[in-house]
Amino acid sequence: MDKVVFPLFRPWVPEWLVKIILFILLLPSMVLFFLPLTNLNAAAGYYGSEPADMQFAVALFYAGYAGFYALEVRFFNYLATKEYFIIFTFVELVLALVCYHTQALYVLFPVRFIQGMFFASTVNLSLAMIFSRLHSERAREIGFSVFFGMLICAIPFNNLVTADIIDSFNFNTVYKCAVFSYLPGLFMLMISMNNVRLNVRFHLYQLDWESFFIYSAILVLIAYITVFGQQYYWIEDLRIRYSVVGIIALIALFVIRQRHARRPYTNLSVFHNRNFLIGLFLLFVLYLCRFAAGITNTFFGVVLKFDPMHISYINVFNLAGMITGVVVACCMVLQKKNIRYMWLPGFCMLFAFHVVMFFLLNTQANEDEFYLPLFVQGLGVGMVMVPTIVFTISSVPGSVGISASAICLAVRFLGFCVSIAIINYFELYQKSRHYNAFQDHLTKASPVVLNTIHRNAEKLLVKGMLHTRTSKASQKLLVNAVNEQSQIRFAMDYYEMMAWLLTGVIILVALFPYLNRTVVYLKSRRLSPA
Repeated sequence: MDKVVFPLFRPWVPEWLVKIILFILLLPSMVLFFLPLTNLNAAAGYYGSEPADMQFAVALFYAGYAGFYALEVRFFNYLATKEYFIIFTFVELVLALVCYHTQALYVLFPVRFIQGMFFASTVNLSLAMIFSRLHSERAREIGFSVFFGMLICAIPFNNLVTADIIDSFNFNTVYKCAVFSYLPGLFMLMISMNNVRLNVRFHLYQLDWESFFIYSAILVLIAYITVFGQQYYWIEDLRIRYSVVGIIALIALFVIRQRHARRPYTNLSVFHNRNFLIGLFLLFVLYLCRFAAGITNTFFGVVLKFDPMHISYINVFNLAGMITGVVVACCMVLQKKNIRYMWLPGFCMLFAFHVVMFFLLNTQANEDEFYLPLFVQGLGVGMVMVPTIVFTISSVPGSVGISASAICLAVRFLGFCVSIAIINYFELYQKSRHYNAFQDHLTKASPVVLNTIHRNAEKLLVKGMLHTRTSKASQKLLVNAVNEQSQIRFAMDYYEMMAWLLTGVIILVALFPYLNRTVVYLKSRRLSPA
């Protein structure tokens, strides 16, 4: 007798409503993912902390997502779809409520990690439901592109939807909005879904919690070192030294455990595949370059004095570029184009963005000069992101697809953390170096300094300032000008380094002969979302 298959959703639920429900379920968690990065100063000010603490809060969310990913599959196979969705959506709602009511970092940090764990559940189950409704190769590729397109658009989208809220209310009001945004999806789930399973039920026995804790500890320590390393002068600080030793010891323990386990938490055999390694390298480079827009936003705020709302509107061009890039890449994947035809234009656009920004940085500029570069940067990220992840995961056998997805996620996490470390290095060290270099040439006997102070004083007098105050005020303006120049110089150093890195990647992609016959495809591959 044939097995009766019950639909996930009830017969009266149209297909368009199913898509809306899945989108509503994913959206609040995606907004919470990079929320502290939308306005670092506002977030740090609300919690009475340093901006680095808010970066660490984002990294903890990412670590929870990456660390729990492989273990989450067991819960996914144990619980029925409807009850699983209701359980973790309700928990996410409660966690957002905790974030709304707390200002203590010792509460926020563990909650952010747990939020990342449940985000893994949201992503896995939502994508599994999407793929269960897509039967053709074309539809699966489009579904995969849509999800990762949403993921890379998270930061500019967050800036756009939260800038007005943060500007008008306290920072934690966004968490309150998230609480209410979970309710419609939770309600629609309860009335529209049948209580069925996507897979055969496997009991929750022999859960490898030990590997989860070891793996997660490695990720958290990496986040701690990359975020706070420059602030603590790296290995000169005892905390950083202990963290480095801890990572080395935990990695050795994790590798030994996986090699001797019957059911490894992460199958290390995926590293024997050449395409997989190439994909990981390019994914890592992409994530280093992806967050260059943060340097641009800092330049807009510090040098050009744009307010956060105005910056979010400018970043609409970056968002539009990402969406366009994902659409173009998806069309090329559907046409089974050579992977080189997606990577080369994408990395060339990222290279062009860094070079153009190197020359555009100035103390005075019109905002419309940055529209095209931001669009090009988004276009490059969109064209590279989805094909690279699909290329990487589909390069390994389907039996180790979950491990490949988990490692891709870990590499993206590592790229995010290393990009923070590089930016912090350039901001704390290079910026100070340029500031000191400017100070060496700024003396009271310098004719340039005297002339600048005199001109500033005259401008202040014309504006109506008292003569007795113009001297100190003009000196303050000079110090501000030096700070702005230091900000510009550190950004130029960063963009120059990224441009050289992208030059090497472009040469590698252009000259590597194996890529001449490499095509991205999903046919006969079961991809796991990462």
